[in-house]
Amino acid sequence: MTKKPVPDASIAETAVIEAPAGTGATVSRRSFLKFAGASGLASATGALAAGAARADVTHTTPPDGSPEQIHLTWGDDPTSEVVVSWASLAASANPRVLVGADHGRRDTVHAVQRTYTDGLTGVVVFTYHARLSGLKPATTYTYEVTADNDSHAGSPFSSSFTTAPRGRAPFRFTSYGDLATPNTGWVLSSPQSRFAVDAVERFQPLFHLLNGDLCYANLNPAHQTDVWRDFANNNQTSSTRRPWMPCPGNHEIEFYNGPQGLDSYLTRYTLPDNGSRFSGRWYSFQVSSVLFISLDADDVVYQDAAAFVAGPMPLVPAASTGHAPIAPGSSFYVRGYSNGEQTRWLEQTLRRAADDRDIDWIVVQMHQDALSSSKTGNGSDKGIREAWLPLFDQYGVDLVVCGHDHDYERSYPVRGCNRHAGIDAKTGEAVDTLQPRPVPHTHANPDATTFDTSHGTIHLILGGGGTSAPLDVYGVDMGNGNPQAQVFTKPNRPVAGTTAGTFVRPTADALEDAIWSAQRDTGTGYGIAVFDVDPGEHGGKTTMTMNYYHAPGADQTPNPDYELFETVTLEKRRR
Repeated sequence: MTKKPVPDASIAETAVIEAPAGTGATVSRRSFLKFAGASGLASATGALAAGAARADVTHTTPPDGSPEQIHLTWGDDPTSEVVVSWASLAASANPRVLVGADHGRRDTVHAVQRTYTDGLTGVVVFTYHARLSGLKPATTYTYEVTADNDSHAGSPFSSSFTTAPRGRAPFRFTSYGDLATPNTGWVLSSPQSRFAVDAVERFQPLFHLLNGDLCYANLNPAHQTDVWRDFANNNQTSSTRRPWMPCPGNHEIEFYNGPQGLDSYLTRYTLPDNGSRFSGRWYSFQVSSVLFISLDADDVVYQDAAAFVAGPMPLVPAASTGHAPIAPGSSFYVRGYSNGEQTRWLEQTLRRAADDRDIDWIVVQMHQDALSSSKTGNGSDKGIREAWLPLFDQYGVDLVVCGHDHDYERSYPVRGCNRHAGIDAKTGEAVDTLQPRPVPHTHANPDATTFDTSHGTIHLILGGGGTSAPLDVYGVDMGNGNPQAQVFTKPNRPVAGTTAGTFVRPTADALEDAIWSAQRDTGTGYGIAVFDVDPGEHGGKTTMTMNYYHAPGADQTPNPDYELFETVTLEKRRR
């Protein structure tokens, strides 16, 4: 076997032609009770205890190298490269993909093995990644995933995908964040997660953007790897047929899993190269005339909403890990981890796009929100406004899609900001929240559904994949026709709670009128955005039409029926 360099020492990557079969580690209920105790993790809205009533996941038969958790991502060029990734409960022997077009000759592509050991449970995770290169644009390929110790080798897993078109061509993509799993035994999971995956297939996009907080494994510290497994196996009905392109959210950050806590995420996904020492955390790719940029907002946000021990007892990792207990009130706060490298990469990427006449649209994906008026979620973050909104203005970003708050909200096109327009949440004194400024002529027509984004950037909160907030999620109208938004304007760390030995997180420290908020769904938090891109004709306009579908009543009872909520068209002059 030959080894390849990897970005994090905690993740081992090996090119595998013949690998010895291994035995996957497991966690039983007994070991969970031993190391989890009564401790828990918290979200930004308060403490969430890690319950001990979980199913025993000890395997009754020896695990083998059978592929599962299969998913696709784009390679560096979506017209010619797709990556097939999967996991197995034990090390696979000779893991490989057989791929071909139009039922013709099939090529064998051997996979790279990537492993890590979960820092809390000691479970070893085996993943595999096969890069399919030299593909033809706009072509459908069939593929099989197997291994020598695949128990289904006689009838291996098979599916198909279609590569992106070359040059300007119409296409469809979908987007939401905050998916979780259908297993109601996990914190923040919901049966709606299954219907959310089915919704992607209903609309048959070329690919799907998954806007962070993929499965909430860090809220289930005794079963992090099990939650990831449930999540990926649930997604297979869609993610094996079309690339699912993720970005990391705060709940991808896990204790003892790498320098930013992202080993679970980075081990499972192979994403386009960003040319930096922080591989996989941010990236870009182009389809037709649209440049997609995926960012890790954990690097710039003020709010602290990642892994967090709420107490009252410490979180005690499995003895096999050798890791020390984590005291109540401890938090994995990673703001600034790239030391500005991500922002410099973003500016360079946007500058190149401005000079590229083959790019008409720029869509940015991130998890946390610069513009959200949710009052039961997190709200807005000044860190994003400071670091990235000026770049979005300067280089004409058209659309930003996020998750984080479990609802739907659309902004007017915004450009620039109003200074000192906020107030301190406790004292009422003036605070500079960098309040985004809506483009005047669009703000004057609140019923408009067509927008020229050459004048400003539209922000969408799409956090209703499989999780949802209560229906009363938006800021109160202050009597001037605008809801009020919460804004984080300074570093926010856990503080001791009112109950001895427990810890909570404070809410945002400032408030502002959400003059930028154009539309909100007050009926349900669950939904999916469907985008149809029409490149238009030379010398004319190009359009991107969004249809947002929601699932009324799913907050109370899971609902597979998604209904149209609103249609919005973005347009601009084609370059």
